This record gives sequence, structure tokens and C-alpha cells, in this order.
Amino acid sequence: MPKEVTDVICPFCGTLCDDLIITVSDDNKTILGVKNACAIGAEKFNHQRLPGRVKRPRMRQADGTYKEITYDEAIDWTAKMLVKSRKTLMYGWASTSCQAMSIGHEIAEKVGGIVDNCATVCHGSSLIAIEDVGVPSCTLGEIKNRADCVIFWGCNPAHAHPRHMSRYSIFPRGFFTVKGHKGRKIYAVDCRYTDTAKCADEFIQVQQGFDYELLNAFRTAVRGDALPDTVGGVPKEKIYEIAEAFKTARFGIIFFGMGLTHTMGRNHNIDIAINLTRDMNEYTKFAIMAMRGHWNVTGSGQVLGWQYGFPYAVDLSRRDQARHQTGETTSVDLLNRSEVEACFYIATDPGAHFPVDAMISSSRKPTVTIDPHINCTTEISDIHIPVAMVGVETGGCAYRMDNVPIETRKVVEPPEGMLTDEELLTKINKRVDELMAKGGA
Repeated sequence: MPKEVTDVICPFCGTLCDDLIITVSDDNKTILGVKNACAIGAEKFNHQRLPGRVKRPRMRQADGTYKEITYDEAIDWTAKMLVKSRKTLMYGWASTSCQAMSIGHEIAEKVGGIVDNCATVCHGSSLIAIEDVGVPSCTLGEIKNRADCVIFWGCNPAHAHPRHMSRYSIFPRGFFTVKGHKGRKIYAVDCRYTDTAKCADEFIQVQQGFDYELLNAFRTAVRGDALPDTVGGVPKEKIYEIAEAFKTARFGIIFFGMGLTHTMGRNHNIDIAINLTRDMNEYTKFAIMAMRGHWNVTGSGQVLGWQYGFPYAVDLSRRDQARHQTGETTSVDLLNRSEVEACFYIATDPGAHFPVDAMISSSRKPTVTIDPHINCTTEISDIHIPVAMVGVETGGCAYRMDNVPIETRKVVEPPEGMLTDEELLTKINKRVDELMAKGGA
């Protein structure tokens, strides 16, 4: 008889919903149904039973076709590539466990690699700002139970984090927010009218590229100082009105996304948003939070941070010290300058997201991709090593977007003989040790 697994963590986005119910077959090998997940999260679980799923490593041949090889052959080829390369880009990590990351970082230390994650093309600006000025933040649970003023700035959770609004930010009834949506004032600030804006009480349309100016105007309005007639396309009367509403809230939260990190100003946009949050705390309780995308990209920043002091783009090529410099040790810049000798991708698909010039450069290097499925990057890799799906076929620690660690659960068994990320990296690490003991032979 099929059985239900309850309280399952969803390994899709940074919300890490923890209330999923998964129906599995009696032999514990196949997922039959998914309850409570959003459409994208449900698809992540249903991918487990794709009929054409690759179950063994593949090596690209001279004619562009792929030949199936053993895990031992793939591990040996990968270890030799890592030992031979003087500078390997080890990018991804956002969709695997923190345990796997720590093993990967150990390998990077030995071979002098550069460890980078998806923040390099996502919320890296936010991390720079937080390093500069700190961050007055909170947990999603506090927001659910206390927030009566919610601002979505440059983000669209209706598409990117589909259950965020129903679980934490708009609709849920919390301990001090018993009226749910009716007890909250929702603001959406964006350069275009989004589906999230449809759920808001107030939509503020800012002129594209003028987020910094508008945030500065809110800081000015909070202090009661004079403003010009319009700032970023928003009349000063509206800015004063909303600033006053912010001051009278019991608990306010600013959620911001790549509308701030990818526009003019970048980390300075986040700097001033954090400073606006600090200004508001002179009048009421206010917090700010980045809307992190991949389900464990926050965890990658956490693990790198406590190991090396930097949350992304960590250069370990000198071996005796870790270095970080945006524009110097970041993945796209390294590839564009053709500074790396090999590429090692895990739990990511840069081929679908990186600029074309960067991926052309990558395709000319020895490349290994570790991912459960075929994607754009596996098709330009020399070796594709499929692994068990973390959060579905194996467990592991992940960090929610509010930096709360959560242990994901194993729901079903992986295909017979398939390794997990942690097991694969452990074997690669051991093989690297053997090769280095022989002088890199």
C-alpha cells in the first residue's frame, strides 16, 4: 500500500516550506503524489520519476555524443583534472546540502580552487552591503506572527516564491496578527505592475534605476525634511504619506529582490535600504530581508562565511589564505578573462544563466558537472555525473532565506547504485589525496 510522508521540506526556493505531504510507493522508490507544495515545488519532486533520467556518469566523445562510464572512472577523471589544474572554478552549491559543501571546500583548499555560488549573479550585492553596514533582520516566523506592514521592493514572490505570501508575509494569521491579510498593510515598490502588486494595498511605481533616490527620499520624509516635487516618478505627497504609515506600524518588514541588486547602485541600493530600516527603528520595530532564490544558496554563504570569512567568490588558489574581490574572483569575470584552467560545476546550471561569452570560455576548459539531471551545462561538459536529489532522495542541512538552518528529509530511495553529493565528493577527495601523495600522477 502507498504511504504518506509528512512534514517534508521543499527543496525549491529559499522559503523552504516544511509542511509538504508526499505519497510514496510501498517499495519506497517512487513518488506518487505531492500535497501542499506550489506548482514548481511539486514539479521538483515529480522529476524524481522522470522516465529518461540519467542514472550513470557520461563522458563526451570526440563526435559530441556521450558514452556511459562507471562512477570510479568519473571520479578518477575528475580528481586528475582537479590536481592538474592550477586554478579550478568550483561553482554552484546552491542546491545541495551544507555537508556536501564542506567536503567540496576541503577539496578546493587542496587543489587551489575558487569556490563561488549563485550569489555571484544574484544577491552578491546584498552580501556586500551587509558586510558594509550590517543588517537588522528577523525570522520568517516573527514576520508571520508580528508584521502589520509588509513592503515588497524589487521582488515578485508571486512568481519566484509562490507560497511565501500565504505562509509568512500576507495571508497567514499569526499570534499578534489574528486578522491575517486584513490586519496588514501591503506595499509593492517596482518599476512595473507585477502579480505581487495585485495583492498589495499600495503600488508605488518607481522610475527604472531610481530606487536609491526613492529610498533616500523615504529617509528624508521620515525625518520630516523637505523633498522635491517628485522623486523617481513618485510625488512627494505620496512619499510623505507612506513614510508616516511606516512610522505608525507596529512591526514592519522590507523584502527586497533583484530589482535592487541588479539595477544602478547595486550594493549601495541595499546599503540605503538597510539604513532606512535603521531609521525606522527609532519610531517602531522594522526589519529587512533578502528574497533568496535557490533553496540553499543562503547555506552556501553561511558555510563559506564561517570557514573563510567571505560568503561567495572565495579564491583559495594561494592555499595558505582565502581571498575575495568582486570583479576579480567572481565566476563570470574569471571566465570572461579565461583565467581558470578547469571548471567544476555542482548543483547548478550556469549554461542557462551565465552570459554567452562566459560559457563559450567554459566550454573550452576541461569541465565536470555534477547534477541529477541533464541541463544546458551538462551538454558542454566533458563529464556529467548524476547524483541523488538532495531533499528528495537524501537528506542534509539547508538554510532558509532568514538564515535559519533546517534539516531536509529523505523521502524515497535513489536509483540503485547512485551516489549522493556527499558520497561522491568524499570519494573524489580521497582520490585527490592519493594522486597528490604520488606527486599529482
